[in-house]
Amino acid sequence: MITRLNVVEHGDGIPLLALHGFPVDHRIMSGCLEPMFGDADAVRRIYPDLPGLGRSPGDDVASTADVLAAIEAFIDEAIGDEPFLLVGESYGGYLSRAIVQRRRRQVRGLALICPMVVADAPSRRVPPRSVRRPDPGLVAELEPSEAEEFTDVAAVESIETLARFRADVAPGLAGGDRAAIARIRDAYALDEPIEGGGPFTAPTLIIAGRQDWIVGYHDQWDLVEHYPNASYAVLDVAGHNLQCERPALFGALMRDWLDRVLTEPSV
Repeated sequence: MITRLNVVEHGDGIPLLALHGFPVDHRIMSGCLEPMFGDADAVRRIYPDLPGLGRSPGDDVASTADVLAAIEAFIDEAIGDEPFLLVGESYGGYLSRAIVQRRRRQVRGLALICPMVVADAPSRRVPPRSVRRPDPGLVAELEPSEAEEFTDVAAVESIETLARFRADVAPGLAGGDRAAIARIRDAYALDEPIEGGGPFTAPTLIIAGRQDWIVGYHDQWDLVEHYPNASYAVLDVAGHNLQCERPALFGALMRDWLDRVLTEPSV
């Protein structure tokens, strides 16, 4: 099965595939990653919309297993056998972990941003909802639908985080194939054990939000032994959209990971 994906690319060099969460689109990735790159960085950044999300059709997908198969077909077409870097956010982190197990010799580095570890939401270990920087006046000025979407995950309610939400998150929430989204939700978990193939030893980064009440930060710690060369960071004053709420620290951690990857001896 090959599902044609909407893709945005920037730069040239080693491919970096960035997989976004659910049900947003590629802008949540390009919006936070592009500021860390300069003209001197030989990295080809590839930002697809996952099947059924953004502007990618979803007619052929009925489960997360179908989404994963479509992404693997896309990798074969767009990257081939080249080594590449992999960045996954939330649901995209779940997919990225599965891809690493299938392509561990090809993936030179893995970064997981607020990764979903447990597909079944009630089974996740998450903290209670806690808004660390509330701004009720700002929220009161928003249209009710926007206020609901913004506050659904925001640990920081500010003009700056609202602007990032509007640019990087809201457009994806408004798009997508609603029927495909519903089908994927109904078959959200993969049947395969994701970390079943032994440790992944390439440079890895796992970032979680201390106030992330969507996927939490406890389950992410269970990943550490599977990634022996991982940096693991739990950021305070940060929820599920931590890249919007702590952009400077997020950027520093991502840049450190990228530097580690690019200076790691090739195997």
